Amino acid sequence: MSFTKLVAWQKSHKLALMVLAACETMPKYDTVRSQLERAVVSVTSNIAEGFGRQTINDKKHFYVIARGSAFEVQNQLLIAEGTGKISNKQFQILAAQSLDSIRLIHGLIRSLERRRHATS
Repeated sequence: MSFTKLVAWQKSHKLALMVLAACETMPKYDTVRSQLERAVVSVTSNIAEGFGRQTINDKKHFYVIARGSAFEVQNQLLIAEGTGKISNKQFQILAAQSLDSIRLIHGLIRSLERRRHATS
């Protein structure tokens, strides 16, 4: 199985593409743009890295980082909307997508915790 089969990765990948497209309208060297791009790429990268790890603890570690990056994306979206870099409509769409990603990543973490407790 590939990490691309994980629904959490798929939703987060869609979020990344949407956020990166929204960032194209921002100035190239804008701080908010830079932070958003970095954080949103981190979400899918950490899901992929966690998927490739052997132990439950290693997997969980990277999924927790991915979830944290998704929360960082939410914060940066609030800043982008508050400073007029994205519209309220864009914010609503992207924020909803980020919540879906967070929910699914949290589900990955919970499933690992259940597996760990089942083997204890």
